[in-house]
Amino acid sequence: MFGKKKKRQVLRIEKGQWAQIWESFKQNKLAMISMVILLLIVLGALSADLFMDYQTKALGQNPLERLQSPSATHWFGTDQYGRDLFARIIFGSRYSLIFGIGCTGLSLLLGSVFGAMAAYYGGKIDAVMMRILDALMCIPGMLLTLALVAVIGSGLTSLTVAITISSVPGFTRMTRSVVLSVVQQDFVEAARSCGTKDRDIILFHVIPNAVGPIIVNGMMNIAGIIMSAAGLSYIGMGINPPTPEWGSMLSEATQFMRTTPHVVIFPGIAIVVTALCFNLVGDGLADAIDPRQRD
Repeated sequence: MFGKKKKRQVLRIEKGQWAQIWESFKQNKLAMISMVILLLIVLGALSADLFMDYQTKALGQNPLERLQSPSATHWFGTDQYGRDLFARIIFGSRYSLIFGIGCTGLSLLLGSVFGAMAAYYGGKIDAVMMRILDALMCIPGMLLTLALVAVIGSGLTSLTVAITISSVPGFTRMTRSVVLSVVQQDFVEAARSCGTKDRDIILFHVIPNAVGPIIVNGMMNIAGIIMSAAGLSYIGMGINPPTPEWGSMLSEATQFMRTTPHVVIFPGIAIVVTALCFNLVGDGLADAIDPRQRD
């Protein structure tokens, strides 16, 4: 009976902390506006098939309507093949979100586990893992991604694997630094003295108490991954045409930027706005999670 009451009390405290974080986050108007924009982008990406046909609007060519300026029929104009730019940007947001959220989620998961293990066990395990990470981090992230793409090939799956691998070292080091301060807390020592398995301590005690900085870092990393994926597609090592990916759309439209600048402006704005919104939401979360900012 006493155990149940104690468990319920802990849950109420956790809910109260998250409520405080949400109230603090709502006070950041710029972060709230950015979150609304991101929700609209996600909603548009998920529901695009309901109000436009992918094959006709995003892939279907119409030479008679090529390079038209924005109008009531084509909100963002058309590209060099007569394809509707608005439809291509909406469908292209799926790939950017897949790269940004998917790669960040995978690298965050792997980095959190590796970083928590290194910080918790220490000793030789920590030394070996950190030396491997030091070797990987000596290579610039974009260069490492390019090398991996060159080996495993281009495409959605290959690019996801390459970006994830290049992002894991950063998350691992960040998680390790956060967990090092957590493992010295009294509740970890209490769990050890009770005979709790190391796996359970790491998964249910260490990582949940380090989740705040990890989430903030992950949110900001999404913006960088979106930019990296667009850059790789721009140079022909990511998603290949005619698939509507923002970077490949920029690459195809570069030769027309002087005569019909809208074919470059709208995909560029989509990349910048999405990346900026993720950064602003990450900043807002960082301020909301920091107790000094809440006070």
